[in-house]
Amino acid sequence: MTPMEKHQSQVAARVLEELKKRSMEGYYCRTAQEAADLVSSLIADGETVTFGGSMTIGETGILDVLKRRADLTILDRSEAKSPEEVQQIYRRAFSCDTYLMSANAITRDGQLVNIDGNGNRVAALCFGPKQVLVIAGMNKVSETLEEAVSRAKSTAAPVNCLRLNKETPCARTGACGNCQSPDCICSQTVITRHCSPAGRIKVILIEGSWGY
Repeated sequence: MTPMEKHQSQVAARVLEELKKRSMEGYYCRTAQEAADLVSSLIADGETVTFGGSMTIGETGILDVLKRRADLTILDRSEAKSPEEVQQIYRRAFSCDTYLMSANAITRDGQLVNIDGNGNRVAALCFGPKQVLVIAGMNKVSETLEEAVSRAKSTAAPVNCLRLNKETPCARTGACGNCQSPDCICSQTVITRHCSPAGRIKVILIEGSWGY
């Protein structure tokens, strides 16, 4: 184990303890494959599964693993044939069994920070799906809540705006402009400090850098 790997495992151990205090279940995986296998094991046969926009889920191959399971019903908005169908999938997410997402940042004391444009992702995190699995690389861990919010606005948002071809100040400059642009993806800020009912939210940390 390299010094960086050891350090990340030490930080992860602390975060997992803090998540437990907040009634969230926490896991740490050394590899993407380990994380994909864990996610699959947490989803029961016959479940309906959907997910929010997440580079992490794609990069780790988690979605590919789940799509190979013939027993699951996966609601994938990228396969929708119209904007209306996309909206239907957004709404069906609230009654699904498992919702997958990442986080923009996670504090060392176990708080989840997410900033959203449409609000569908953070809405599902807060209420609806029976189980929410949050998959995040160790690059998402921030020392304090202030740093976590800053990370979401100044690191995740500009890159996501570039990915989505948004016309925002941060896409042009790389820095948050606290904008009111029609393309703004920072409409809703949600800080999850406690999980109710207990265990509904499960956080899976993965060694290394994943997603934005």
